[in-house]
Amino acid sequence: MPDRSPTEIRASIEANRAELAVSIERLRGEVAQFADWRGQLRRHRTTALVGAAVAGFVVGGGVAALGGMVLGRRR
Repeated sequence: MPDRSPTEIRASIEANRAELAVSIERLRGEVAQFADWRGQLRRHRTTALVGAAVAGFVVGGGVAALGGMVLGRRR
């Protein structure tokens, strides 16, 4: 491994710091975009509405079935 001068080492460290700063800023942007649930909901409104309808149907059916089991259906 060739020996590097202190100046070369400092320059390398500074270049790494600059690259790390750019990477961190990019990551912050990606995290902010991922965590924006309102934006995600806006972009996927139809899917969210269908999912909510299905979930409501399943929960409603489950409550009805449980009520029928607990209260007993009289025939």
